[in-house]
Amino acid sequence: MRHVSSAFLVASLAAIATASTTCSVDNKCPESAPCCYNGVCGVGSSCLGSCDPLMSYSLDSCTPEPICKNQTYSFSNLDDSILWDQYLGNSSQYEWTTSGFPKVENGSLMLTMPNQTTGSLVTLNNYIWYGKVSAKIKSSRGGGVVTGFILMSDVKDEIDFEFVGYNLSSVQTDFYFQGVENWTNEVNAAVSPGDTFSEWHTYTIDWTPEKLEWLVDGVVMRTLTKNSTLNATSGVYMYPQTPSRLQMSLWPSGLTTAGQGTIEWGGGLVDWNSEDIVKYGYYYALYKEITVECYNPPEGTTVKGDKSYIYTSDTGLSDQILVSGNSTVLYNLKDTGLNMTAGKQTTASSSSGTSNYESSSGADATSTGFSAGSTSKNAASSSFSDRVTQGSFLAALTAVIFSLL
Repeated sequence: MRHVSSAFLVASLAAIATASTTCSVDNKCPESAPCCYNGVCGVGSSCLGSCDPLMSYSLDSCTPEPICKNQTYSFSNLDDSILWDQYLGNSSQYEWTTSGFPKVENGSLMLTMPNQTTGSLVTLNNYIWYGKVSAKIKSSRGGGVVTGFILMSDVKDEIDFEFVGYNLSSVQTDFYFQGVENWTNEVNAAVSPGDTFSEWHTYTIDWTPEKLEWLVDGVVMRTLTKNSTLNATSGVYMYPQTPSRLQMSLWPSGLTTAGQGTIEWGGGLVDWNSEDIVKYGYYYALYKEITVECYNPPEGTTVKGDKSYIYTSDTGLSDQILVSGNSTVLYNLKDTGLNMTAGKQTTASSSSGTSNYESSSGADATSTGFSAGSTSKNAASSSFSDRVTQGSFLAALTAVIFSLL
C-alpha cells in the first residue's frame, strides 16, 4: 500500500511557480536556483517553509526557520494568513500560509475541496521543535477524501493524524523519519462517541525528544518511544526529531491518476456527485481551538539566539540543529537563503474582500446553512471560478506526482 500526505498539494503548487529542475539528495540544486522545494529547484518562496536543506545547493540555501511560539489560535477571519507564494518569511506578520480554498465559518477554520480540485492546505509559519499541539476537528467524509492534521519538517520527518473519509469511526496515526516509507508505522485509533465527521473531538500530538503520544479527547491512544525506532544497521534512531510545521489539509486520494495502493487506502475514487458536493459545492473539514505549547530544545542544543532554527549538518538529525538569532525574512521573492537581502525590499501584497463561493451545481452556498465566510485577504483577490480552474490544473500536476508512486 502506498499513500501520500498533504505535501502533495504543495508539490503541485511548487511545480507551477518554479523551473522544472528537479532535486534529490544525490542531485542537489544549482546555485542559480538553490532551494529544493518538494523536489523542484527555485528561489523566493521555494527557500521558505518546506525547503529541504539536504537537497538544496547548500544547507544555507533555505532560509532559517521561525522558532516555536506558544499560542492559542481562533478564527474570526483569515487576516493573519497569506497565500503561500506571497509569503516572505515574516511569521510575526502572517501566522499562516494558505493554498486552495480555506475560509472561516462560525468561528472555525473550514478547509474546502470544490468539485474537481485538489483541496486546501493551511500551514503554521512558526516551526515546532518538540511540543504539544491540539485542535478540535470535524473531518470530511466520503471515499477518497482525506483530512489531515500533521507535523512536517523540512527534511520530511512527519507525525500524522489522518482521517480517511470512508471510515468515520477511527483516525489513522502515523510517523515518518526523513520520508522513509514504512507502512507498519500506521495504526488506527478509535474515535467515540459519535464519529469524526458529525462530532467535535480533540486530537493532540505530544512530542518530546524521547517519546511521542497521540491523544483523542485527552486519552492516550498510542505511544512511540525513540528507543524503539533504532535502526541496528545504521545506528540511527528513525524517530521524528527536526523542527516541524503544523499542516491542516483536505485533499483527494481517490483520483483516477493515483496509484492503486493510494486509491485503495483512501477508500476508492472520490464521488464528485456526493451529498456534500451537490448541497454545498465542496467537501469540507472544520478546525477550531488550535493550541501550540512549545517544549525546550533537547539537552545539549547550541543556542545563539531566539529567532530561528538552522541545520548545521547534512545528517538532518536533531543534534545538529542550532537555535539562532538569524532573520527568517527575505527582502523579495527572488532572494534566497544565500543572500536574503540581495534585491530591493518589498512587502507581501494583499487585498480585501470575499469570494462568492458558488457551488458547481449552481446552488448558492448561503442557502444551505453555510455562508461564504471570510477568505484569505490575498486569496480573495481571485474569483472563485478562476481558483477552481487553478485547482483543476493542480489536479493535473498531481497526476504526475501520483504516477511516481
